[in-house]
Amino acid sequence: MFIVNLRFSENKAQASAFMEGHNQWIKKGFDDGVFLMAGSLRPGLGGAIMAHGVSREDLEDRVSKDPFVAENIVTPEILEIEPKKADERLDFLLD
Repeated sequence: MFIVNLRFSENKAQASAFMEGHNQWIKKGFDDGVFLMAGSLRPGLGGAIMAHGVSREDLEDRVSKDPFVAENIVTPEILEIEPKKADERLDFLLD
């Protein structure tokens, strides 16, 4: 399981110009069954994504294709988590 932090960089002001492409990138992640959750880092720090069922290498490749990453609007950080215990609603993460 992975948490992807997308922290705004010095190019944050350019976000609106690439928002449509970024939203399509997020949609593809959900459509492909890789993204479990996406949301904003508050207050206005960027975004975060929970990903599952993908290798780190494939996730790194996917993240590099986000227009926000490609245009240096955000700086990505990928945190890999090996779940050991979870609420029963999240048992699927314990494979």
